[in-house]
Amino acid sequence: MLTVDKANIQLGSLTLARDMSFDLKPGQITAILGPNGTGKSTLLKTLFGEIKLDSGEIAYCGHRLSYQSLAQWRHQFGYMPQDINLDVNLTVIEVILLGRLDALSLRVDDQTLNQVLHILDNIGIAHLANRSVNTLSGGQCQMVLFAQALMRDPAIMMLDEPVSALDLHHQHVLLEHLVCQTREKQCITLMVLHDLNLAAQYADNLLVLKQGDLVACGHPKQILTSELVEEIYNVEAQVITDDTGVPFVRTLRSKKAA
Repeated sequence: MLTVDKANIQLGSLTLARDMSFDLKPGQITAILGPNGTGKSTLLKTLFGEIKLDSGEIAYCGHRLSYQSLAQWRHQFGYMPQDINLDVNLTVIEVILLGRLDALSLRVDDQTLNQVLHILDNIGIAHLANRSVNTLSGGQCQMVLFAQALMRDPAIMMLDEPVSALDLHHQHVLLEHLVCQTREKQCITLMVLHDLNLAAQYADNLLVLKQGDLVACGHPKQILTSELVEEIYNVEAQVITDDTGVPFVRTLRSKKAA
């Protein structure tokens, strides 16, 4: 279990986390929701050790985050940041292999190469294997970075807006594969999403942030309400339940325009 206990994060005069506590369990996907600038990406960077806590504690399986041994802490993560520049003269296969940089030798063995090809095939981009990444579209690069994170076979998967550049088909391909990876490997998965309906469909739990506060935490069926959407996003909305029992959010208008 990954535990965040009374975390406080302050950047200058801006409070990005205020006395924040929650647990993330193996085999479950948690989606972070909230308006722009509310600290969603900052929370991921804090868990990864890029941003220091002002106070509080982060621990995984009883081991506390220590800034003196970050390499050891980060070894268990597959982290896909929001913005990565892939303007490099490397093939897709080479970029994905970088996910195993700590275990690579001068010669890539057949087992490792087959693992890369298997991942590419599973997420539907095997045809890109020998393409240079600087010739790919934004959505294709996003799928390559997802494959790189999978290549680490991580205990903790963290993805910052992993479907922002993807078309509808590839959004579902990525998220369906993420569900399979999380269940089969019993890893902890945490992702930032802006699409409330994708979050409701694919996440086991939601963390809803606003102005540095964790205002709601729980299963989408329990916490995703029209009142919550109005409070967080300042819009009028209807939340209905589809035939499978999943909440569906229909936004109507900005409250300011009403």
